[in-house]
Amino acid sequence: MKTTYLLIPLAPLAGAIIAGLFGRLIGRAGSHVVTILGVAIAFALSVVVYQDVNAGNVFNGTVYTWLQSGGLTLQIGFLIDPLTAMMMLVVTFVSLMVHIYTIGYMVDDPGYQRFFSYISLFTFSMLMLVMSNNFVQLFFGWEAVGLVSYLLIGFWYTRPTAIYANLKAFLVNRVGDFGFLLGIGLIAAYAGTLDYAEVFAKREALAAITESVTGWPLITAICIGLFIGAMGKSAQVPLHVWLPDSMEGPTPISALIHAATMVTAGIFMVARMSPLFELSDTALTFVLVIGSITALFMGFLGIIQNDIKRVVAYSTLSQLGYMTVALGVSAYSVAVFHLMTHAFFKALLFLGAGSVIIGCHHNQDIRYMGGLRKYMPITWITSLLGSLALIGFPLFSGFYSKDSIIEAVHASNLAGSGFAYFAVVAGVFVTAFYSFRMYFLVFHGKERYDQVPHDEHHDSHSDDHHGDGKPHESPWVVTLPLVLLAIPSVLIGFITIQPMLFGDWFGTSIFVDAAKHPAMSHMAESFHGPMAMALHGITSLPFILAVSGVAVAWFFYLKRPDIPAAIQKMAMPIFTLLENKYYFDKFNEVFFAAGSRMLGRGLWKGGDQLLIDGAMVNGSARAIGWISAVVRLFQTGHIYQYAFSMIIGVFALLTFWFNRG
Repeated sequence: MKTTYLLIPLAPLAGAIIAGLFGRLIGRAGSHVVTILGVAIAFALSVVVYQDVNAGNVFNGTVYTWLQSGGLTLQIGFLIDPLTAMMMLVVTFVSLMVHIYTIGYMVDDPGYQRFFSYISLFTFSMLMLVMSNNFVQLFFGWEAVGLVSYLLIGFWYTRPTAIYANLKAFLVNRVGDFGFLLGIGLIAAYAGTLDYAEVFAKREALAAITESVTGWPLITAICIGLFIGAMGKSAQVPLHVWLPDSMEGPTPISALIHAATMVTAGIFMVARMSPLFELSDTALTFVLVIGSITALFMGFLGIIQNDIKRVVAYSTLSQLGYMTVALGVSAYSVAVFHLMTHAFFKALLFLGAGSVIIGCHHNQDIRYMGGLRKYMPITWITSLLGSLALIGFPLFSGFYSKDSIIEAVHASNLAGSGFAYFAVVAGVFVTAFYSFRMYFLVFHGKERYDQVPHDEHHDSHSDDHHGDGKPHESPWVVTLPLVLLAIPSVLIGFITIQPMLFGDWFGTSIFVDAAKHPAMSHMAESFHGPMAMALHGITSLPFILAVSGVAVAWFFYLKRPDIPAAIQKMAMPIFTLLENKYYFDKFNEVFFAAGSRMLGRGLWKGGDQLLIDGAMVNGSARAIGWISAVVRLFQTGHIYQYAFSMIIGVFALLTFWFNRG
């Protein structure tokens, strides 16, 4: 099976290399065929691996040893267990759908071959991350997805906004990666190994050590360092600021980065590190509070967005907060379960938004849409299914994962769980409101597509579309992935909740100390099957809040659109706060960016110009020139003067020698 494991990441890598280096030779069709074939092979082999793992076979082995330094060995290896198998399936399936979708979405773009090369390379990087069995390979995949996301967000590099967005994403993720690297460094220093299994075997010994610099328990320092890395990748407050701006990239990238891959890497990593996190309630409380803030307050920002992609982006931020909350209460399997269900319906919503953008001639403003249901029936019904899954409507996949998170928080005895419970319950209403605000403004009500201003921002490399024609349904290469993603968005939760949460599916992949953190045990006692859970859900508070959010959105935006405008005028300070995104960007610009500029200017003036150029480079040249000028005085060409100098020198040496004696 080792050959199969190798082929899964190498097939997309081969497609990326061929399309990237030989794209001009093989043409557009050749580029998309070879990359889609590579990802399709990876998906098919992932299904084979899933079946093998389901039969009870796991693999943890080294592919090759990279280097040895002292007692530390750095290796490339694979850990294939139920957690890895699930992630491989999700990543390759969503990536395959995005690849097919891209054929229709990027059809007129001059960077067609380059785009396919990038997204295939992204898939390779993510697979290397989730398949790793050691921190070296994990860090390689971690940085690789960050690098390729930088290239993808700034794909339309002639736009200043795209360049700003990809640089912002790159820098913010470097902040998180600094903490991630510190966590890995502490593990290497104190455990003497970077292999997962060996580190987990030493976890009790690590828990007994106090970190010498901070005075913290070592395990707490390690876990918080690792989680800071997850905060950057998975866009948790305050390292969330890069994700909404990443909408500057083409829509297929929004689906690939924000659905099943890059932003969920942090969630996967914390779940993989569950044996370490279970030893530190301090770290778990930190995770819980950060996730709660992200889940609630990022949802509020989705209410005021008018760009269709940004509404979905802020919903991603909020749902990542839900996953993080689940991690904080030690419900790791619930977090990963929501990661899986979210991957399908969020990819569906992003690709549906892209289909709307195509149908509306690259207009993205939901205020200039309306009534698209009759023009785009496939996009309409699939977007409705995705929205129902997102708000957690009973029997849809999102219902099973979101309600499980709420129940896990309610059953937790961890510090901060009270605030977390309020945040995730209130977030249900907020999510339903902004999701169906977008749905009603886009697909129902008065048609406004002919009112779009010609200077609106377009998700297109060219500016030859201004929304002058009637909307139209997208081609089949766009709608087919929507239909294929809609199926798991509806069914996957019902099918998999029993084995993933209350069965033994994850086995030893995830570790929970049930005595200290009993949330999952309490949930198991009250679970009586997916149908019973759905029937009970109809009477629960989250269902009432979700229906209320949909009803308020329907009333505000279809029946009385004057009410939102009146509320905005009455609550202008709150609206201003939300419009400025809680001033996180302003704070970063004033504090970090200005501070960095001052530091850079100081290093330039004092370090570069004064010390390096002034003292070391030019100073050494001036010193040599001065010495040369002095020495030149003794180079007269007269023999008697040289003889006199020699006599004086000998006399000075003799005097020095006799004085010593």
